[in-house]
Amino acid sequence: MLIVSSAVVALAVLAGLVIAVVGRFVDGEPGTTDAPRPPAPTTATSRQDALAAAPMTTADPDVALPGPLSDQIAGVIQLPRATGAGPGGVPSGFSRTPEGAVAQLAAIDVTAMQTGSMDGVRRVIADWAAPGGPTPETWSGVDGMAALLSAAGLSGAGSPQVAIVVRPVMGLIKGTVGSEFAVVCVNFEFTVTVEQTSRIAIADCQRMQWNRGRWVIGAGEEPAQAPSVWPGTDAAIEAGWRDLRHG
Repeated sequence: MLIVSSAVVALAVLAGLVIAVVGRFVDGEPGTTDAPRPPAPTTATSRQDALAAAPMTTADPDVALPGPLSDQIAGVIQLPRATGAGPGGVPSGFSRTPEGAVAQLAAIDVTAMQTGSMDGVRRVIADWAAPGGPTPETWSGVDGMAALLSAAGLSGAGSPQVAIVVRPVMGLIKGTVGSEFAVVCVNFEFTVTVEQTSRIAIADCQRMQWNRGRWVIGAGEEPAQAPSVWPGTDAAIEAGWRDLRHG
């Protein structure tokens, strides 16, 4: 059996591997209030692009590792329940609300990453991205799975020796454009076991588009990412993360 230490797995994730690509930071710093502001976007598409590209709060990579829990009470996002299963067995049927978009993104990511294989994540994104959105070659989740399996010395088929458990714990609604587009984020507790167990927070933000009665990952570049912060800590609450509750 291959022996991969927790540190190796954690470093692989922290380097920007797995779902949200922790090391993928926006170029430069957000402008100051004195900086000239571009004209407000006027079309729905340009408003969507502006919302997706707007910088998010940043945090040091080490706060993604388990840390002391906060005494503060975080806000809550009440998630709707799935009413059925969609393509690839991904839970579906969530309401056409921002909270429904959060729930759908969580279901997509959990299903994809817990396949533990390249084929698994590729099949999920092929079924759950709108035309013009992430593809089985470009999705950050595909990059993440490739890097994780590489770090473990495995092929794209994965291995029963590797256990991956993904739990959506906190969420964030960045904003909406109309009732059928939202940029939302989910902060996951990500556990990888290869003889030893490693835990880390991984955040994923995506454009979510209502399409033919369900939420899918929308067209366009993947949005600026929220910080991956261990759920329930002061840093997570300060970054705007809210606890997820299922209705």
